[in-house]
Amino acid sequence: MSETQQLSKLGMPKWGLSMTEGTLIEWLIEEGTEVSQGDEVVEVESEKINNVVEAPTSGVLRRRVAKEGEVIPVGGMLGVIADPSVPDEEVDAYVEEFQSTFVPEQEEAGGPEPASVEVNGRNIQYLEMGEGGVPLVLIPGYGGDINIWVFNQEVLSAERAVYAVDLPGHGGSSKDAGDGDLDFFVEVLAGFLDSQGIEKAHLAGHSMGGAVAAAFAMAHPDRVASATLIASAGLGEEINADYIEGFIAANRRKEMKNVLGLLFADPDLVTRQLVNDVLQYKRKDGVDEALRTIADKVFPDGKQAGVPDVADISVPVLAIWGDKDEIVPVEHTGNLPDHARIEVIEGKGHSVQMEAAGKVNRLVSGFLAEQD
Repeated sequence: MSETQQLSKLGMPKWGLSMTEGTLIEWLIEEGTEVSQGDEVVEVESEKINNVVEAPTSGVLRRRVAKEGEVIPVGGMLGVIADPSVPDEEVDAYVEEFQSTFVPEQEEAGGPEPASVEVNGRNIQYLEMGEGGVPLVLIPGYGGDINIWVFNQEVLSAERAVYAVDLPGHGGSSKDAGDGDLDFFVEVLAGFLDSQGIEKAHLAGHSMGGAVAAAFAMAHPDRVASATLIASAGLGEEINADYIEGFIAANRRKEMKNVLGLLFADPDLVTRQLVNDVLQYKRKDGVDEALRTIADKVFPDGKQAGVPDVADISVPVLAIWGDKDEIVPVEHTGNLPDHARIEVIEGKGHSVQMEAAGKVNRLVSGFLAEQD
């Protein structure tokens, strides 16, 4: 009997380089429920946000092995999906054999770690995964860093090299944000590509990172294989100014949790660890000044400034949005060129690449494969 055909483990995923275990928060379906590949089955707490584990294959959820509230190591068994024809005895034997032989994964020595490179006199932090193919560069948004791609980068790196980059003023990069406008970030991105010997790349940007990707595609179309714009800024004037100003002002846990909650359709997904990580970043020297500089140039007076005529983007475009986005209106997709592919995911918010990671990964992987 082939496991891949009749019995499949629903396992604890590894979301992030340092994740070794996760807590099962809630089962979303009962035993005996028929599922299709990609259906949401169970909610798990990770280091950044609570997220859902999807069915790896179609079948019936035959066993809920792990219990709600239980801490399970990465790779451990949460449940079993099997064809309805498989006898209960075989399902039980499969669970027993796995549990008796499973050894928790150890951290791989020499695994991917963030690196830094000097670009135009500034230190730029990035994380590289995968190899070969036309590379993909992931660009975080305002206040974000390479960790916003924690649910995406490893999956997307199966077919190509994928770089996640901290923009100046963010993450582990230099806090000198220069002029703080889109032209400045376009120049930095060009310098980063040069530093890695990348002549042409796919770009994917979230929020302000999408605005950077779009502006770069218009300035350097010969260097862009495609642009994936996720809840992107830079497509219209409207922006949730309360979020921008709230992020700058927040310096206590409750304030920051409320601000970060605006990024998700379900604000309860925000974990204590995510709040602590963002507050730690904001307390670094130069961060407040950088955030203010960027906000004054890119989002002055509660509006987006210098919005280009994105209808002129000539490269292939995929736009992905959550229909519950409270930061950038989904209606801005109407300003994209006619050739753009637009995907709106129901019930998800601004950080849709985290909140609906599985679907976003499938959309992006398929789109890039078509362009290649």
